[in-house]
Amino acid sequence: MIRFCIRHRRLVAVLWTALTAALIGAAATWPGPTADGFSLPGSESQRAAELLDGAAHEPPGALVVSAPSGLPPTLARDPATAGGAPTRAPAPAEGDAPAQDPATASAQQPTSPQDPVAGLIARMNAVPGVHVSPDDRRVSPDGTITSIPIDYQDQAAATQLKKLRDEFRPPPGTTVELSGDDFADFTPGGVTELVGLLAAAVVLVFAFRSLIAAAVPLIVGVIGVACGVALFTLLGHAFSGPAFSVYLTIMLGLGVGIDYALLIVTRFRTALEESKEVEEAVEEAMRTAGRSVLFAGLIVIATGAGILLLGPSLGGGVALAAGCGVLMVMLAALTLLPALLGMIGRRIDRFALPRRAEGVPLSYRWSRVVQRRPWLAGTAALVALVALALPATQLRVGWSDAGNRPVTDTTRRAHDLLAQGFGPGVAGPLILVSAGADLGGAVERAARTPGVAQAFPTGGRTAVVIPRTGPQDERTDDLIHRLRAGLPGPVLVTGSTAAALDYARHTADRLPWVVGMVLLAAFALLVPVFRSLVLPLKAIVVNLLSVGAAYGVVVAVFQLDVLGLGTGGPIDAWVPMMLFTITFGLSMDYEVFLLSRVREEYLRDRDNSRAVAAGLARTARVITAAATIMFCVFAAFGAFDDRALRVMGVGLAVAVLVDATVVRLVLVPAAMEVIGERNWWFPELTFRRLTPRRNRT
Repeated sequence: MIRFCIRHRRLVAVLWTALTAALIGAAATWPGPTADGFSLPGSESQRAAELLDGAAHEPPGALVVSAPSGLPPTLARDPATAGGAPTRAPAPAEGDAPAQDPATASAQQPTSPQDPVAGLIARMNAVPGVHVSPDDRRVSPDGTITSIPIDYQDQAAATQLKKLRDEFRPPPGTTVELSGDDFADFTPGGVTELVGLLAAAVVLVFAFRSLIAAAVPLIVGVIGVACGVALFTLLGHAFSGPAFSVYLTIMLGLGVGIDYALLIVTRFRTALEESKEVEEAVEEAMRTAGRSVLFAGLIVIATGAGILLLGPSLGGGVALAAGCGVLMVMLAALTLLPALLGMIGRRIDRFALPRRAEGVPLSYRWSRVVQRRPWLAGTAALVALVALALPATQLRVGWSDAGNRPVTDTTRRAHDLLAQGFGPGVAGPLILVSAGADLGGAVERAARTPGVAQAFPTGGRTAVVIPRTGPQDERTDDLIHRLRAGLPGPVLVTGSTAAALDYARHTADRLPWVVGMVLLAAFALLVPVFRSLVLPLKAIVVNLLSVGAAYGVVVAVFQLDVLGLGTGGPIDAWVPMMLFTITFGLSMDYEVFLLSRVREEYLRDRDNSRAVAAGLARTARVITAAATIMFCVFAAFGAFDDRALRVMGVGLAVAVLVDATVVRLVLVPAAMEVIGERNWWFPELTFRRLTPRRNRT
């Protein structure tokens, strides 16, 4: 395969161009659907949802108006409904009269100069598919805040509503905001990716000191990511994932794709410096660095697939998103890259910056320092990693809501106004569902339960319970447990907060299986790479420490809010599992890169100490550059507006930083020095047939 890609390099480049165009064209024509919902078979919230069967439709948004000096006349308190049960605003039925032009509708709507909010409502109702019903409003007990339900059909209508609200100039003393996820502000697609690419380009120029050499990994990475995103979009017809899944494809694809190409290009340039012919240099680079890339990519894909154990409806789309990105950039690095290197040849160093003369590499000297006192260095690294991981013991999972968004977001301001007017529990109401029994007694019992602010029926077999605490408060979780234990058996408790609690229990039950599968897959893939049983076990242990450190930092910053950024709240329920699988796989990347070179050095003279120092010296620059690129890409996603993606970005960036510094530069050389020749223990007779012949020493 390698020789084919080199000898038919132009054909390979044309085939990749055609494949990229075909995938992008097909994805644009037949994009797969997204599914932000999920199901938990057997859970109480799922059983309740099946009983409701869509009957509990709630409007996806609301217009929130605050006027401390008094609401406009058309929105003032109605004694019959003030503070009472929220009612549903019916969506316009098919066949209704077509919507009027906003200007015409506004002119026909009876409004007064003192009530411009009524004019805004009229303009919103004129948007096709939108229904805003002031008659279904809820007014706060003090009569200063009202919530008016908004029903609409698609995101295009939501965009128009947000534009109308942004253009509206309320009278002095009045605030008008929009509540609902579709109205939230998010970073435009492309901005975050561009920041990551620019940072990667700068790092590559400094690492290679050559513009052409720096451009090659970027080209391979971008092509691989484009194909990965298109492939995931097409496969969404079979496994639909949440809307944010595509950003996981981009995040992981850019990070690992550029790194894989960087490793191969570095080895290619080294071979050229040894006066080898171009084709011979490409073959050597692919035989060594390419082999490491193959195993590293397979490990990331295999560990990422561990989230499938949550169930296809929960983990299928997310695992597919991660796998598509890594698979396509890996294939691009193993086929397109050798073809490009064959075409570029020795011109790879054209427009190069002057290189500085080097003596003994600093990384080699550093390794010798660590190896002289391995117990001290290893203990210090271990203490640092454990200290970073300690906050993870307080991990709480839940769901982000508008309260976690910046105050510049209209949905955050609407969230705060609703909490101020109706109490914090209004952001996460609980729903009582009965299979047919009378809910009257259950509602009365729920209203007397400690922690309940209000309980009222909303239909024949449904009722709403408003907690006194917000959906992210631990006391709300306790209230759900009390209601489920105290209400009659036919009555089920559901709602977004209850579903999050069920999800947390589900992930906790599946976590041992996910961890076991990931560790087993990593061990099985590493044994034939290193031809050792000790090194894979050591790799698993140190990588678990990297994962723990990433967990600890994420909990400290986003849950405990130790930086005072106003980010406190539970971690989104899907993040810990995904962060574990992806972080573990990425940590294995550097383990494979480093130890593969250490093994090459060890096979020369069977000197473990020298092999560790030489392997670290040979890979330190490329691993540092690769880690810096991956850190920049992930940190850029840490600035994303979506809190869950921000947590993932920061968690992955921390894991990469810790892994490339504390683990690779201190803990690994110290541990390998302490273990000594036992690093390479491998029962030949038992495992001879399980390893490829070309790996045998």
